[in-house]
Amino acid sequence: MDDRFIVIGENTHATRVLMRKSPRIVGGEGQEAIAFPGEDGTTLHLPVPDAVRRGQDFEEGRVKHIRIAILAGMGSDPAAARLGRAYITHVVRAQEAAGAHFLDLNVDEMSIRLDRQQAAMDWLVRCVQEISRLPLSVDSSNLEIIATGLAACAPGGPRPMVNSASLERLEALDLARDGRAAVVVTAAGEKGMPAGIDDRVANASRMVEAALARAIPPADIHIDPLIFPVSVDASFPGHALGAMRALRDRWGPEIHITGGFSNVSFGIPYRRAINDAFLRMAVEAGASSGIIDPVMNPPSRAFGMQPDTLAYRLAEDVLAGRDEHCRAYIGAWRRKEI
Repeated sequence: MDDRFIVIGENTHATRVLMRKSPRIVGGEGQEAIAFPGEDGTTLHLPVPDAVRRGQDFEEGRVKHIRIAILAGMGSDPAAARLGRAYITHVVRAQEAAGAHFLDLNVDEMSIRLDRQQAAMDWLVRCVQEISRLPLSVDSSNLEIIATGLAACAPGGPRPMVNSASLERLEALDLARDGRAAVVVTAAGEKGMPAGIDDRVANASRMVEAALARAIPPADIHIDPLIFPVSVDASFPGHALGAMRALRDRWGPEIHITGGFSNVSFGIPYRRAINDAFLRMAVEAGASSGIIDPVMNPPSRAFGMQPDTLAYRLAEDVLAGRDEHCRAYIGAWRRKEI
C-alpha cells in the first residue's frame, strides 16, 4: 500500500500553526523566534515580527510559522529574507524526506488583499521550485490566486496540480486543462457541503464527468469526498469511507481518491492514532492519495500499524461510530493506556 499511495504534502501552508509553548519557540517576551536546523546542521532562528506578536493568533498561543517565513522571505531586509527562505527550505526538505509526491502551497491567510495574496503565491511557487523538483499543488479558495500560482510554475518543469475544483467553481477545471495540471475535485455542492454518502457520490461524479469532458485524463483526477471531524458527528467518517467505496466502484482503478485525512481527528487528543487508523481504513475503502502532513503522519507508520493493538481497536471504534462521543478512546488516553 505504501508504494502506491500518493502523498500531497500540506505543510507549506500559511495556515500552519505552532503553539507558543512548543520547544521550537525560543526566547523571552518580545524576543520570540522559531528555532530550526539549517542545511549545514546549525540551529537558525526565525524571529517572530512585532506585527505578528500584536495579533490575536499570537495572543491566543498560535504562531503561524509558514506565514512568518513567507513575510520574511518577501521582505526588503536581506538577512531576514535569507532566514525566511532557509525556513521554507527546511519545511520542503522534511516533506521530501518523508516521501511527499506533491507539495501543496496555500497563501490565503497571508493577507485579506488579493494583490498581496497573489504576490505571496508567485514568490512561494518560485522559491519552492528552486528548492525542490517535486511537482506543486496550487491550493486556494480563490481562482485568481490559483491562476497566479500556475503561471509562476516553470515551463518544462514537473506538471502541477490544482487544488481544488468543485461544482461552485467549475472554472478551476479550465485552469487545470489549460495548465496541463492534475486536479483535485471535491464533493461540495453548488451551494454547500454534502449531507451524506449519496450527496458526495453524486456531486463528485458530476465533477469527474465535467473533468473528462474537458479531456482531463482519469489518472490526473483526484476525488476528495470531503472528510469532516468525528468529534462533531460520529457518522462523518462513515460518510467519507462509504463515498470512497462507491466512487471506486463507479470510476474504476485509474482515477485517484484522496482527501484531507487529518480533518477527521480535529478536536480529539492523541490525534496520531485516529489519523493512522483512518488512513488505513481509507486505503481499504479505495483511497490512493491523501492531502496530509507526511512528517507527523507518515503513511508507512499507518500501514505498519497492527490492527490488534488497543490504540487501533479504540480508534477504529471511534471512526466506525461505535464509541459514542469518543468516551472509551479519550478515557484510555487519560489513563495513559494509549
